[in-house]
Amino acid sequence: MQDLFSSARDDDQDRPDTSNKTSAAAPLAVRMRPRSLDEIVGQRHLLTPGSPLRKLTEAHGPSGVGPSSIMLYGPPGTGKTTLAHVISQAPDRKFVQLSAISAGVKDVRRVMEQALDNRDLYGRTTILFLDEI
Repeated sequence: MQDLFSSARDDDQDRPDTSNKTSAAAPLAVRMRPRSLDEIVGQRHLLTPGSPLRKLTEAHGPSGVGPSSIMLYGPPGTGKTTLAHVISQAPDRKFVQLSAISAGVKDVRRVMEQALDNRDLYGRTTILFLDEI
């Protein structure tokens, strides 16, 4: 017998692999989250080819050429975290999420130091998503 949640899990398995696998134990909202800009609904004018958001999702290599920072602002549930996850899906990127409520300056500095090491040693960009600032 299939229910809504097992059906969503089956649908999730049919979606293309985008390097960060979503656990079947993750909440439904996380499993249904868009994984590319093409899956995001609305605001099409912000997602056109050549737009800043589109450039952020494109791989730009270890040289760091291209845009590298973004500040997302808006009420809960508007897709800020989803957009950050989509941006982090480019090749050679690592996604780190911290909450400003529970993380301190020491935690952010630790992520920044690790990001510099990842960039210098492996050519990998780190996406730091600092939520609740």
